[in-house]
Amino acid sequence: MRHRSILALIVVASFAANAQTRPPSAAIATAHPAATAAGREILESGGNAFDAAVAVAAALAVVEPYSSGLGGGGFFLLHRESDGSDVMLDARERAPLAARADMYLDANGQPIPRASLDGPRAAAVPGLPAGLAHLAQRYGKLPLARSLAPALRLARTGFAVTPLYRRFAQFRAEALIKGGAASIFLDGKDVPAAGALVRQLDLARTLERLAGKGAPGFYQGDTARRLVESVRSAGGIWTPADLEQYRVIERVPLRGTYRGAKIVTAALPSSGGILLIEMLGMLEGFDLEPLVPAERAHLLIEVMRRAYGDRALYLGDPAFMPRNLVTQILDPRRIANLKNSIDRARATASKTLPGVPAPLSGTDTTHFSIIDTAGNRVSATITINIPFGSGFVAAGTGVLLNNEMDDFSLAPGVPNAYGLTGGEANAIGPGKRPLSSMTPTFIETSDAVAILGTPGGSRIISMVLLAALDFMHGAADVRKWVNRPRFHHQYVPDRVSHEPNAFTADEAELLRRKGHELQSTERSYGNMQAVVWDRTNNKVDAASDPRGEGAADVFAIRERRAGAAR
Repeated sequence: MRHRSILALIVVASFAANAQTRPPSAAIATAHPAATAAGREILESGGNAFDAAVAVAAALAVVEPYSSGLGGGGFFLLHRESDGSDVMLDARERAPLAARADMYLDANGQPIPRASLDGPRAAAVPGLPAGLAHLAQRYGKLPLARSLAPALRLARTGFAVTPLYRRFAQFRAEALIKGGAASIFLDGKDVPAAGALVRQLDLARTLERLAGKGAPGFYQGDTARRLVESVRSAGGIWTPADLEQYRVIERVPLRGTYRGAKIVTAALPSSGGILLIEMLGMLEGFDLEPLVPAERAHLLIEVMRRAYGDRALYLGDPAFMPRNLVTQILDPRRIANLKNSIDRARATASKTLPGVPAPLSGTDTTHFSIIDTAGNRVSATITINIPFGSGFVAAGTGVLLNNEMDDFSLAPGVPNAYGLTGGEANAIGPGKRPLSSMTPTFIETSDAVAILGTPGGSRIISMVLLAALDFMHGAADVRKWVNRPRFHHQYVPDRVSHEPNAFTADEAELLRRKGHELQSTERSYGNMQAVVWDRTNNKVDAASDPRGEGAADVFAIRERRAGAAR
């Protein structure tokens, strides 16, 4: 008995030692070097991962106006190491109270071209400013003003135009000119030269009010008045109540498992977490590792097809859905039935799947991942929808507004800007939050933790799936699964879109023989940002997608004296 007691004490001590292990370094991966530097500055000033997330998100709002901004919103997936808690901050945009289900349809019930994409009527009420204030107040160590300081400097002094900026500005130049944003983001009516400085003094003043007063500095007072007046004078439908009533919602993240790995991911109104867990549930019934690449791709395509079908048919703002619907979708018996419906030899035609609505007739967001030396983690995906959002800047604020109203179903079965269809669950309604594909995710195996996510519109979920599988099937180098070639199926249109280098000629031919229609994208897509903590070797690594212009940074944090930071 004495020997058993000693053995038990050794085992308990071993677990306790593992539980007390902390990352030896902090790490940040973002889509822009200036945002990565902003996060590092705050961590080195005594902030935690949540303070750094405020700094990174605000900096991206300045230097990536084509992907995010104070006029947008998003989801922050948080892990607090001190008590092991996970939470998702829902800072998703919200439909104005005057919104109607038919507001973008003509007299014949058909969508009015570009009505949900351009101008202030396309904008939902922003959530990012409230999200930053909430994150700093509830989870940070530093004052909001300190964490916003790097973004304020960038807005005042300017940032240099990059090739990526030029490409998106060219794509949205017409909307920027019509929306009054050309004076900020263009050179006259032309795309600015590479290296030209973009300064945003009105945005700096808006950031100052947010820093000084928190959320009321944006949703009330001078900023709110300017936003509403500018939107309404240009034909929008916002009212002061829309801004005053906006609230961040703390949601319980979705949890799942795959071959012993633990997955924590986004909850509704993101469809990403549901689809990720649903697809992994189907795949757990297959032995993927011995399969040749084309056979493996076939199975992945088929699980994507089925999960995206569920997205179109069932999902929307959880406040307007049956409470047990997600439980029903993720019921293991239902997932087993979906898995059993997959033909290993042939592609399933999407039109044959029960309950799938037929269609009647952008890809830019941003993501960042952070871990601090206490083990706190952030995976955040934020957006203004398609590049440069609605193209409309509210006068005197510098705030470029989103066009997230396009993420609602304009009419049953009508595709949005990303080709996604939807039904009644995601119909426009006053105060509703549109369904999203953003999929910030944590994955924990017995020896490692991954923090990941990506922009990419409807392709976000399939990109996270592919990277998650690489990680959980043993790809030790984070760069390998961030760089991996990508393919995607979203049930309609019934074809596989893929990066030019995703399949060899032989693999593509085998997939075609199985009945898949393949379509190569013009260029690579996605911009994944990932951090990995290898707990076995106690090493931290990070990767920023080479398809973008971001930066990953891994660095030690010197201990600060007690009382050096709040």
